[in-house]
Amino acid sequence: MSVTMLEAHGHPVPVRPDVERWATRPVRRRVLAVVHTVTSGRRLLDAVRLLEGDWRVQVFFTAAPDVFSGGVADFLDELKVLVLPWSQAVQTVFDLALAAGHGGLHELHAPVVVLPHGAGHNKIVRARRGGAVAARGVYGLSRQRLVRDGSVVPEAVVLAHREELERLGRECPEALPVAEVVGDPCFDRVTASRPARALYRQALRTRAGQRLVLVCSTWGPGSLLGSGGQELLDRIVAELPPEDYRVAVLLHPHVWHTHSEWQVRGWFAGLGRGGLAVVSHRADWVGALVAADFVVGDHGSVSLYGAMTGRPVLLACLPDGDVDPGSPMAELGSFAPRLHESKPVRRQLERAAATYRADLHERVAARITSEPGRFARRMRALLYRKLRLRAPAGFPATEPARLPRVVEYDEPGSVVS
Repeated sequence: MSVTMLEAHGHPVPVRPDVERWATRPVRRRVLAVVHTVTSGRRLLDAVRLLEGDWRVQVFFTAAPDVFSGGVADFLDELKVLVLPWSQAVQTVFDLALAAGHGGLHELHAPVVVLPHGAGHNKIVRARRGGAVAARGVYGLSRQRLVRDGSVVPEAVVLAHREELERLGRECPEALPVAEVVGDPCFDRVTASRPARALYRQALRTRAGQRLVLVCSTWGPGSLLGSGGQELLDRIVAELPPEDYRVAVLLHPHVWHTHSEWQVRGWFAGLGRGGLAVVSHRADWVGALVAADFVVGDHGSVSLYGAMTGRPVLLACLPDGDVDPGSPMAELGSFAPRLHESKPVRRQLERAAATYRADLHERVAARITSEPGRFARRMRALLYRKLRLRAPAGFPATEPARLPRVVEYDEPGSVVS
């Protein structure tokens, strides 16, 4: 049954009261994965995969209301999961719910575990309540996101680093008792993927002797793409000789799903046929980051993860008003060189390489997580503690990222993935 049909009719099995009569396999615990956006859905997979192989647990999915919900239905269809319409999910009791967003969580009948959907908590946003704009706060740590009607909504707030406890205490001290320092799955996956760097470079068609420049953009008007990114990419592709450089662009999923895949591909068609590698949003982005020799970014999470690759990170833009001054992103912005439009691109890259400070980048990378390599183990322990079940034997492993893919541009007017 399609997601659309489920929205219209609901899903009777296996959530109806007499489920034992109809379900093939009885389960002891039911977990709901609440997907607000494609980005948050991908982060949730890092958690729900820790339940694989446990016949006692069934995982359901639902698409929660969100301004960036575009692409969620396709994302869930591709996973081949059991999807409940939101209207049914909020009327059903679950043993646990997992989310990497905040909208509507107070409506659920389940203890909720909330994960961050990016590298820690760096962005400052304005929250809205009843049509009015509330005070600015750090996304994921602010009282506006975590408290409803005087009570903390989540059963557990997952953090990546111990220092975030102090920041949470400033933003929302009521939530400190439910905070859990678990780690960061993307940090661990970048680490696990670094030995396969040559394979990722090959997948991005980077030839021997070429240096790969990865241009990364988050979403919104303050992002690299939103603040003159087209002109910047034009310059980078035009100024860097292809015999020495390979240029790739990596866009936040919100860009693809807000403007549509067809439109984004169309916008980049000229550059794509001119040698720019457009990294597909349908594949894992970690390999593209590991493959890079230079990262040119903004205040998005990929730029921050770039600090752990051992390569220079340059910032094309950094909207200071949108970055928490106490965050790792702000620290990266304090020393990462800016890419200036008035200076030759190649000269700026060469200077960034010559003046690269490994110690500064490593210090920022160390602020991403205080539990390097331990997300899977600690997150699984948290899940089973909340489910009140004994965890299976053995320890979950962090697998390297799958190979990235690029958008193929053939004849004018045709684009294939």
